[in-house]
Amino acid sequence: MFGRRALLLGSLPAGLLAARQPGVLKHVLVYRQPGRFGGWPANHGLWSWGDEILVGFSAAYFKKREWMYHQADPEQPEVPAFARSLDGGETWSIREAPEQMLPRWGGKPGRPLDEPMEFTHPGFAWTLRFNNSNTGPTVYWYSLDKGHTWRGPFEFPSLGLPGIPGRTDYLVLGRRQAMVFLTAAKSNGREGRPFCARTRDGGRNWQFVSYLGPEPAGFAIMPAAVKLADGSLVAAVRRRETAPTPQRDWIDTYSSRDEGKTWRQLDPGAPDTGRGGNPASLLRLQDGRICLIYGYRSEPYSMRARLSTDSGRSWGSDIFLRRGGKAPDLGYPRSVVRRDGSIVSVYYFNDGVHNERFLEAVLWDPGTVE
Repeated sequence: MFGRRALLLGSLPAGLLAARQPGVLKHVLVYRQPGRFGGWPANHGLWSWGDEILVGFSAAYFKKREWMYHQADPEQPEVPAFARSLDGGETWSIREAPEQMLPRWGGKPGRPLDEPMEFTHPGFAWTLRFNNSNTGPTVYWYSLDKGHTWRGPFEFPSLGLPGIPGRTDYLVLGRRQAMVFLTAAKSNGREGRPFCARTRDGGRNWQFVSYLGPEPAGFAIMPAAVKLADGSLVAAVRRRETAPTPQRDWIDTYSSRDEGKTWRQLDPGAPDTGRGGNPASLLRLQDGRICLIYGYRSEPYSMRARLSTDSGRSWGSDIFLRRGGKAPDLGYPRSVVRRDGSIVSVYYFNDGVHNERFLEAVLWDPGTVE
């Protein structure tokens, strides 16, 4: 069993731990249902409370389409759903959540937040999702009981921006304080410029803090951020440029030492994410390293990770977490570090060009620094 192996690894002498290399421990099926398309956990979020892990995803409806498209019916709703594990990712139960249907699929429109959120509540979880992929608006729900019940939908304020097609990524800074990392529409109205905002009153009021980098010709979307031990921030951003040809997709990384007011560009977290690209899941490990997990959408279709020992200034080579994909329709991971230092990464995957997409978790050991 995975838990037994992790326990044995954690009890080894320090000299042996120093030589341990990253490696996959096991793969676990999270969700697969005939006629449905399980996808995009990065849009919904992942939360953990010890051995209890909750991840959101879309349970869309399967439809056979050309190989380069999502094998999902665009005319039918993407039903929100949650997968919950009580044993650190070993087994999962599923609950569909039609009460979180987006307005474009007949769900309730967002309303102003009526009371402050308590970000440090022991059962807190927060999910933000866009109603339109270019302009938003972003609506959100929050929970105080580990995602069993949710309050919302509430509408995230526009902050004077052209539009906010947001996904879920935030940092809790205190009982009423948090930073959120979202994507704004560009000046031409198309999706493509990441930014961060901050609240000091539980979400009743938000202040725009800064953009992460200049406005791109292509797009820069889906930021993911971590806070390091020294208080600095590191963020990863999904990038695409089509000129000069050919199209290039990669992941940029940025660092801030002034609570997000200014950002310095670092080396790419992943210089190539395959044609179509993928967002990053970003983690701070127990030993201070940073871990970046992403899907690779060209052959060999796969899930990969990269590690940084210097706060994101440089990155190691790819660690293959999952091979065997048959099409580019995969990825969108979200991850958590378990108490024993191992990692659970949840993503969507495929085993056939026109098969149903499914959710899977990889339980893996990031190794140790020499």
